[in-house]
Amino acid sequence: MRLSGRRPTSFTRPWTERQRLVLLTLIGVNVAVFVAQLFLEAYENGIVREFFALSEVGLHHAYGWQFFTAMFLHQSPWHLLGNTIVLYLLGRDVESIVGQRHFLFLFVGGAAAGELGHLFLMPPATVLYGASGGVAAILMAYATILPEMELAYALRLKAKHLAIGTVVLGIGLMIFDRHGAVSHSAFLGGCAAGWLYAHLLGFGRPSLVQRKLHRRKATAERHRQMNAEQFIAEEVDPLLEKISREGLRSLTRKERRTLAQAREKLTEQA
Repeated sequence: MRLSGRRPTSFTRPWTERQRLVLLTLIGVNVAVFVAQLFLEAYENGIVREFFALSEVGLHHAYGWQFFTAMFLHQSPWHLLGNTIVLYLLGRDVESIVGQRHFLFLFVGGAAAGELGHLFLMPPATVLYGASGGVAAILMAYATILPEMELAYALRLKAKHLAIGTVVLGIGLMIFDRHGAVSHSAFLGGCAAGWLYAHLLGFGRPSLVQRKLHRRKATAERHRQMNAEQFIAEEVDPLLEKISREGLRSLTRKERRTLAQAREKLTEQA
């Protein structure tokens, strides 16, 4: 069935589903790294936790490579399985929508933000297996792009509810589980990075900062289009009345800038 009801012409390009190259590559890398973890742990117990997982103690010992290695580490096969399921189910749509390059940046940015969140919020000796940071970024980006999408129809679970639950779970675990080897401390940073990246790409409702910047830009454009007489009548005269009632010190910084703009317009007109 064709929505247009018309036959395709020789100029019509057939629609083809994008290959999920980055998604499948990331899943393959995570699986390969976990297999390497098993071999290393079999060779020497504790080597992955000490040298490749991220901790402030490790960074003090100049193990800078932990920033890269930790973002692909998993604590257990169940950790790997859970991350793989979420990454595949949600990552298919996200990669198709934002494209392969942005999908890769989203995952890596979320993993890096999860690591920074761990370093700022957790004790120095706590060790991070940080693969969940990138997955959390994908989850939050999905919830930002498709907040009303139902992920489990029988439970009426929407993407936005899953994202909120992930944030709440991350906060709770960071409060009660703050020692040893963890993975949950990457949730908050990853979610923040996913939300921010999706907004930078133009998805989601405008944030408070975006709305404020938009209003400021609209006001500046309106002032630019006014001539000196209009600007004085609409913007300056009310300020002069306020000065006569309350004094010059009553003016806010924004109102003082308005007076400076009035002087500039009068100078331009002269």
